[in-house]
Amino acid sequence: MKLYGGVRRKIWCRPNMKLFSSVPSLTSLSDIETQLRVLCEKPNSQFADAVSLFNRAICSNLLPSGSVCNSLLEALVKSKNYEYAFSVYNKMTRIDISPSFRSLSGLIEVFVYTQKLEFSLGVIGLIMKRGFTVNVYGINLILKGLCRNSEVDKAVVLFSEIKRNGVLPDIFSYNTVINGLCKAKRLEESLSFLLDMEATGCCPSLVTYTTLIDGLCKDGWVDEALGIFKEMKRKGLDADVVVYGALISGFCNEGSFDRGKALFDEMLEEGISPNVVTYSCLIHCLCKMGQVEEATSMLNTMMEREIHPDVFTYTSLIEGLCRRGRATKAVDLLNCVLKKGEKPSVITYNVLINGLCQEGVLDEAYKILKMMIEKGKMPDVVSYNTLLMGLCKNGKVDEAVELFNLILKDRRYVQPDDMTFNLLIQGLCKADRLDEAMEIYNVMAERGSSGNLVTYNILIGKYLMVGAIDKALEMWKRIIELGLVPNSITYSIMIDGFCKMRMLNVAKGIFCKMRVSGLRPTLFDYNTLMASLSKESSLEQAKRLFLEMRNANCKPDVISFNTMIDGTLKAGDFQSSKELLNDMLQMGLAADALTFSTLINRVSKAGQLDEAKSLFHKMVDCGFTPNACVYDSLLKGLSSKGETGEIINLIHQMAHKGVHLDSELTSTILICLCNISEDLDVEKLLPQFSQEMSKRTSFSCNELLLKLQEYHPELLGSEK
Repeated sequence: MKLYGGVRRKIWCRPNMKLFSSVPSLTSLSDIETQLRVLCEKPNSQFADAVSLFNRAICSNLLPSGSVCNSLLEALVKSKNYEYAFSVYNKMTRIDISPSFRSLSGLIEVFVYTQKLEFSLGVIGLIMKRGFTVNVYGINLILKGLCRNSEVDKAVVLFSEIKRNGVLPDIFSYNTVINGLCKAKRLEESLSFLLDMEATGCCPSLVTYTTLIDGLCKDGWVDEALGIFKEMKRKGLDADVVVYGALISGFCNEGSFDRGKALFDEMLEEGISPNVVTYSCLIHCLCKMGQVEEATSMLNTMMEREIHPDVFTYTSLIEGLCRRGRATKAVDLLNCVLKKGEKPSVITYNVLINGLCQEGVLDEAYKILKMMIEKGKMPDVVSYNTLLMGLCKNGKVDEAVELFNLILKDRRYVQPDDMTFNLLIQGLCKADRLDEAMEIYNVMAERGSSGNLVTYNILIGKYLMVGAIDKALEMWKRIIELGLVPNSITYSIMIDGFCKMRMLNVAKGIFCKMRVSGLRPTLFDYNTLMASLSKESSLEQAKRLFLEMRNANCKPDVISFNTMIDGTLKAGDFQSSKELLNDMLQMGLAADALTFSTLINRVSKAGQLDEAKSLFHKMVDCGFTPNACVYDSLLKGLSSKGETGEIINLIHQMAHKGVHLDSELTSTILICLCNISEDLDVEKLLPQFSQEMSKRTSFSCNELLLKLQEYHPELLGSEK
């Protein structure tokens, strides 16, 4: 038993405690306290030995004084030996030694940096309970820990509580919370803290403004950030390269290169040297805009200023070249980068692989993948997915399957994700290899993935395409069983599929179900259903759907109008078709080749030849090339009116334009020629199709003459 500070304590020591030979032997209490001070004050403080001595002293009932214990705790916190500090604090509480204010403040640091933030808040309560005044330093530590741990709500609550309790936040407090709010994209709240800061007389610093400007720019609030920037300058604070860099990056990210460049020029005028980040932002923006030459020029300027480009800079240029269809040039750039000793990232290689795949240069893409591995950069799932997409897009499905099998078999490769499976399933479906696509789907299930909505959309679409309705509905049922929610693409695929199978009632039912589920039908859905209704002569239903579409703020396009114009003309309602055409033009939609073809075809069949010819000339004036169907309709109309001269002119025009003479158009020409006057020499009247045209067409001029000679020799002045 021992008396200490008027309190009786009984200290038990664990039996067989292992002692360290390096720790001084225990003599008297004064010796122990002296040794503890010496150990903590040495240049290379022996804190492990000090803590060991402290523990042995307690077990031997030689309890150091409160000042010595607190000094040890403070030294441990200062040296960032947080675990030792927490251990000493625990021992102090067991022997009823009260921690000092400095020890408690240190304990806050211990809990913050060891991710025990709830305990640090408890220490604040303990400080107040012991009658100490809470200072802003400890509060700032907790605020920093909470924001770093993404617990911004708790930081805001703590900030409000300390103000209510009379603790005035300082600039560090405000900056910490503002930074946390910006990172959490709670920008309006961060701006309100700036106002509160100014209202309490705490002047914002360059750090405050930089934090706000950076946060606003990253979330697209660039104009607001520019306003803060101007306010900062009005208050006499000089912007640095970081502030300018944040603004330039913000403008470049939203595609406003000119505004970003203007700030860059302003920065140079202010005498502020740009850094690699500033240049890289501008180069990246130029590359996204397709201005690779300008980006290269800026790169050269950057290097003249002895600012070394980084991997991001080079990756931007490589991506820019690939966007312009110059992937082979991008390969040359990569080789130059490697010669300079730079280490491209996985993203750099992936960008180049994608560019090569987009251009169909798959052998080169494989070489880049191999190079990537040789340079010590292991491909990720994006690398392989990009290659798979390129192979499938270029019809090399067998090679895609081979690559996929390699990924599955070799453990050195990354694990495929849902996108990997989906790419291969889609590639096989497009190649009409549905059974193999289902095998991949089964492999996917065996590996523990049920697939996602994209998987089922692909399979449903293909099953409907081949008429396997029961299989398509099985996939639909599977979607529901997995708890997936069909999206607008799912419904669109089913509407389109059932329309193509002429199961209009089912398609209309799915269309209604789509609306009931809260999804808005797309323009594609309306157009698909209207076209099918029009083909089935359900014009009134198509009209109602067209009206509904416009009322639902789904703006019709040229396809919508073409469908309705064709339907009304087919029904003989010429007035409605003219009104639809006027509506289309008033909406700012220009008639396309199909619009004119539809009108000419239907008007010609109705015997309105003058109207058909007028539309034909308007079509040509608009820059559209009439197709065989248009010429066929006009020829039939002219033949019915006996317009021989115009028939011959039209045939000459067809020869000049290189119109494809299919069997139907050839038959129409023959009929027209049979109906002309016997006094005319058809052989001289017919145009001479070019040799090149004769090779490309189904029938040449010579073949026309042969057919005429066979069936109507009198037109050629010979006998059958």
